[in-house]
Amino acid sequence: MSGPHALLPDLLPDLLEEISACALCAEHLPLGPRPVLRAAASARLLIVGQAPGTRVHETGIPWNDPSGDRLRRWLRMERETFYDAKRIAIIPMGFCYPGRDARGGDNPPRPDCARRWHEALAAHLPHIQLTLLIGAYAQKHYLGERVKGSLTETVRAWLEYAPRFLPLPHPSWRNTGWLKKNPWFEAELVPELRKRVEAILG
Repeated sequence: MSGPHALLPDLLPDLLEEISACALCAEHLPLGPRPVLRAAASARLLIVGQAPGTRVHETGIPWNDPSGDRLRRWLRMERETFYDAKRIAIIPMGFCYPGRDARGGDNPPRPDCARRWHEALAAHLPHIQLTLLIGAYAQKHYLGERVKGSLTETVRAWLEYAPRFLPLPHPSWRNTGWLKKNPWFEAELVPELRKRVEAILG
């Protein structure tokens, strides 16, 4: 293999090891740093979410919670496939559990991760064909000025971001009300999501 990406696949494990030791925002993390992400240079699908919850922090396994169960139902995907890093990279906006806010929900993802690591990781993932942008934080970061006035509008406008990106709501139980108010998502977009992912992964 020749060209600018010739040596990059060999460097990704080193980058992931460096990230695993990251403590950039340790003073802001109530449970301490524990970056949770998975990637391999051969991955063709990238899932960008928000940040680990407490269960994910404890296990070190991304989307290892009820939100992950709902996401896998949307994808119609078994855990074995979902956690195959050779095919699917999972890189949240914030790698570590950010703590809780005053209302009992999780704090926003720490911004340090995206600024320090996302571009470097993208350079080592040359085969990504589709990036799922789950939640407003991922959408704002990756879509920039193209993002709409609300998450609902952005998800409704998903065709504008094809074929590179597909914006999705977060599959948290907190969004069950949103799903009920927006039945078009599961009726129209989820089947398209499954179709596109299956086409990419085979």
